[in-house]
Amino acid sequence: MRRVALLTGTLATILTTGCSSASEPATAPTTPTAEVTSSGPATAPSTHSRAATATTLRFTAGTTTVDVAVGSDSPAIREFLGMLPLTIGFEEFAGREKIGYLPRKLDTSDSPGSDPEDGDLIYFAPWGNLGFYYNASGIGFDDNVIHIGRYTATEEQLRGLQDQDVTITIVE
Repeated sequence: MRRVALLTGTLATILTTGCSSASEPATAPTTPTAEVTSSGPATAPSTHSRAATATTLRFTAGTTTVDVAVGSDSPAIREFLGMLPLTIGFEEFAGREKIGYLPRKLDTSDSPGSDPEDGDLIYFAPWGNLGFYYNASGIGFDDNVIHIGRYTATEEQLRGLQDQDVTITIVE
């Protein structure tokens, strides 16, 4: 009887402590902002409705910089952030986005897919590339498109990242 009581007490302790989650945020998410410059003044912050953390990434090539407010936390985003700083190249793809390939594919298990919009930085799992969407018209939800964050830039500013080395760093 004593063993049963001891076992029951131990089991209750395990179940009680096993229900808390350290991965849940302690504060409410903030609205993302992004700043873009290309040898000129910053543009207005994004008003996109997706949740964001306080992390801002800076993509720099020559005199062009594009800042990205990182979206909601996911395993793929954490793994990507762990690669930084990083230098990769970007190229035009299909009149819709500028893409650049990471040195290795990210683990996207438990990372939600997305319905990309203009101004989204995404990770396309099958190819292992980042993409700055500027013409997402007609593209729907895809489990393989992982939302990384939001940026504000013109197509001309994005062309400033194209066909040269782009350094990606964490600003904050």
